[in-house]
Amino acid sequence: MLLLDDNTPAIIAAAAQADPAQAVVPEGIKAVDSTISTVKDSLTNINSLADVKEIVTGENPIIKDGLSALTKLTVEFVPKLLVAILILWAGMKLAKWLKKLIIKALDKRGAEGSLKSFLGSLVDVLLKAMIVIMAMDVIGIKATSFIALLGAMGLAVGMALQGTLQNFAGGVIILLMKPFKVDDYIECGSYKGYIKEIRIFHTIMRPFNGRTVIIPNSELATKSLINHTKEPLIRLDVVASVAYGTDLAKAKQVLWDVVRSEKLIQWDPKPPTIAVSELGNNSVDITLWLWVTVEDYWEVWKHIREDIYIAFNEAGVDIPFPQVTVHNAKESAPIHMEPRQDPDIDKLRPHLTTEAIGEGE
Repeated sequence: MLLLDDNTPAIIAAAAQADPAQAVVPEGIKAVDSTISTVKDSLTNINSLADVKEIVTGENPIIKDGLSALTKLTVEFVPKLLVAILILWAGMKLAKWLKKLIIKALDKRGAEGSLKSFLGSLVDVLLKAMIVIMAMDVIGIKATSFIALLGAMGLAVGMALQGTLQNFAGGVIILLMKPFKVDDYIECGSYKGYIKEIRIFHTIMRPFNGRTVIIPNSELATKSLINHTKEPLIRLDVVASVAYGTDLAKAKQVLWDVVRSEKLIQWDPKPPTIAVSELGNNSVDITLWLWVTVEDYWEVWKHIREDIYIAFNEAGVDIPFPQVTVHNAKESAPIHMEPRQDPDIDKLRPHLTTEAIGEGE
């Protein structure tokens, strides 16, 4: 083991001067010399003890600014993060509650199950998207670009599905506003029949001929239509024509007898009405305004005219039909024709008459 003292450097220097080639430096001395050089270089880089103090105490500007920024970020970000989490939690609860509320409102209006499920899911997704965007904005994440991207995508999809979206909107309007419902008899343009099913994009109608008519909801939602079964009581109009010269009091009495014999005709709150409605070219038209329930309308419609015809015949009331009477100004004289000199004229003569040849003035 090599022990060093205060004279060791001097001894080493003397040995090196005596014979540099033969001077041998111990390994321990080399290590000590390297450590001393490192410490010396480090102390050289430190300008003063004040720098050491700033590093030890944390008053160095770089470290101080870093700690200040970290503290500020923590103080400002943590409350925002907590607020964002609170918004997410409360918003998800609110979205769930609103979804249930909308489904209950649709249940009260008798909406279809497919529509209830679709609208509930649509409202839920939209509300959740709005809540996430609000939370991002509270934290400081700008969602402007995200919203613009969603808007562009929505515009492209809307243009591609313009007709489908119109039919969907029409279906929602029909199911919410209820201008008609299933089993109603409606008339819209050239369509006329009973409603069998109302779907999200189209409505299925069944006319009297047994066919199935599929109508886009946008057409039913935007055009005028007649709902013949909206009210519990509807009016049945029946026209009974009699010939000119007929005793109108007698004809109306026969009609009142027919009306009183029909049990399905309603007298309360609106009694029947019978009155002359038009003086036509060939007849006097008497109209019967009869109030019946929606369920009995077609039953009365089917046999009321037959009952009137039978009653008129039994009472001797004439029912007119179109006819034309032609009056000549003067009597036509027969035309005398000389027979043709034809060998076959004798064969045709028995068949020739004045009427066959014609009449003239």
